[in-house]
Amino acid sequence: MSKSLAIAKRELRSYFDSPTAYIVVVAFLLVAGWMYFSSLFLSGRADMRTFFAPSPFSPSMMLVVIIPAITMRLVAEERKSGTIELLTTLPITDTQVILGKYLGALGLVFFGILLTLLYPIAVSTIGELDWGPVITGYAGLLLFAGALSAIGVLCSTITDNQIVAFILGFTLCAALYFIYYLQFFMPQSIAPVLEYISTSFHLDNLARGVIDTRDVLYYMSLIVGALFLSVRSLARQHA
Repeated sequence: MSKSLAIAKRELRSYFDSPTAYIVVVAFLLVAGWMYFSSLFLSGRADMRTFFAPSPFSPSMMLVVIIPAITMRLVAEERKSGTIELLTTLPITDTQVILGKYLGALGLVFFGILLTLLYPIAVSTIGELDWGPVITGYAGLLLFAGALSAIGVLCSTITDNQIVAFILGFTLCAALYFIYYLQFFMPQSIAPVLEYISTSFHLDNLARGVIDTRDVLYYMSLIVGALFLSVRSLARQHA
């Protein structure tokens, strides 16, 4: 685990050594804040529901775009530069490499999300805020971000082109996000299947303040599955 943490620290430092982290975090905070407070003043209620609830114009939709952009370089860049071969010859396993890179990207994403705690703190000063749904909502958003980050890492192991990795990651993340809405155009018999495989459906449950083990299990399964495939993909490249 120490080797994975060392890789994670290196990745996280590389983000903050360039303008990437600052641009991503500031843009996320500004746009997410504008989205939330514009709806808050319209509703007139001290409520964070609209911040967590998935929709085409929500902070979670921003993560569908931002996370593939953050993760696209993790393995693809090292493959293109040839440093991945050097990394895999060190006394470190493919699992440790993938886990370290995943944790590095996740650290940046979590940092941006946790900074938005300023929003409920501000809202609590102007109205009575129920912190129970807020805590549940943040737990759901962090699980959601963790799943998208794992998918982004997987896409980065498939190609040595960062742009291709971004397109693959965004397409897959967006498909899982919006597939929930296809149930309204599909036979009712397959609606439960579309619901379950949709990331937005499980996020919406948690946004309502409902903690269901099925939602947590879904996200954890998605994370473990995507990281497992990432390890297998990396292993095939230097087999």
